[in-house]
Amino acid sequence: MTGSRNDLEIGYDVPAAVGDALKSIQTPALVIDLNAFERNVERMRCHVESMNVRLRAHAKTHKSADIALFQIAKGGACGVCCQKVSEAEALVREGVLDILVSNQVTGPLKIARLARLAGRARIIVCVDDAANVAALSNAAQSAGSTIEVLVEIDCGARRCGVQPGAPAADLARSIAASPNLVFSGLQAYHGSAQHIVDPAERRTAIAAAIEMTRDTLRLLAELGLECAIVGGAGTGSFDMEGGSGVYNELQCGSYIFMDADYGRIRDDSGGVVGGFEHALFVLTSVMSKTTPTRVVCDAGLKALAVDSGLPLIFDRPGITYVAANDEHGKIDDPGNLLAIDDRLFLVPGHCDPTCNLYDWFVGVRDGKVEALWPVTARGKLY
Repeated sequence: MTGSRNDLEIGYDVPAAVGDALKSIQTPALVIDLNAFERNVERMRCHVESMNVRLRAHAKTHKSADIALFQIAKGGACGVCCQKVSEAEALVREGVLDILVSNQVTGPLKIARLARLAGRARIIVCVDDAANVAALSNAAQSAGSTIEVLVEIDCGARRCGVQPGAPAADLARSIAASPNLVFSGLQAYHGSAQHIVDPAERRTAIAAAIEMTRDTLRLLAELGLECAIVGGAGTGSFDMEGGSGVYNELQCGSYIFMDADYGRIRDDSGGVVGGFEHALFVLTSVMSKTTPTRVVCDAGLKALAVDSGLPLIFDRPGITYVAANDEHGKIDDPGNLLAIDDRLFLVPGHCDPTCNLYDWFVGVRDGKVEALWPVTARGKLY
């Protein structure tokens, strides 16, 4: 994997240059260990191949066209998921042409943009409301495009989604009867189950979701409605949905990076689910040391998402990140091991919102900068 943006001025536009050593990267910086990243991509490719299902990798994790295209070219992905229309627009502009907006799109302007985008790429969207179906159909007719639609069912997350069974079937019939829309299947994603640490409890939650999905598919088949896509699953439970014989398209995202939260999710043998490894880090520098056992680094709340907990310090036992302020991170150093300008790799608690804080990924291999990738859809929230 290679990339070069040496036309940009270091220090103003980018945090490093291709060929730089780690010590030359300006901090805080969003760093990818390319060796670990590529191993994660290959592991997931092998997993989905062995289960005979498709991977529609979730791009909300990285918001990067470079990474999305790599997942399609090398990682077995048939396309990607996005969460917002503007996110999808940014990726389509860079050549990602098979996108599921795995979310509801409402409001006249957003729906009109989605319909126009469907004239440039394969666009799929989720619905859980009949009025939304009508609005999508009208917009697609006006744009002269066709939008594929999935009925989203609430299979346990209690977030979006119509109830499984008859309510889902009624909505599917409405889609199938609507001009310029294609009913393409079901969205059955149980997001909160991804983060259940105990594998037995996680399996119970996913088993219930699988059964709801199976029952809904049975009813749709009786009505003559086929589901080309039965989608859902994520990094924490992909093996369960993927091995169910019900799902045919998995929507894993964080597997490429493995944040601290997903690193706590274990399989039945006690290993990390899927065998994935940490590949995304916030590289930070020690900027202050006024006592022997406490230092301050330059990565705080504006450099790290902490909704899933504070970051872990990678490969430095005995040193702990203990508090975050806007521009500062406090680190306990009981062994008095750190000095000013020492570099530390932080594993963020939650990779998705952390990536949205940065303009660039700095791809590093064997201690050297190999690639600089823009965070293509950073800030695309509408």
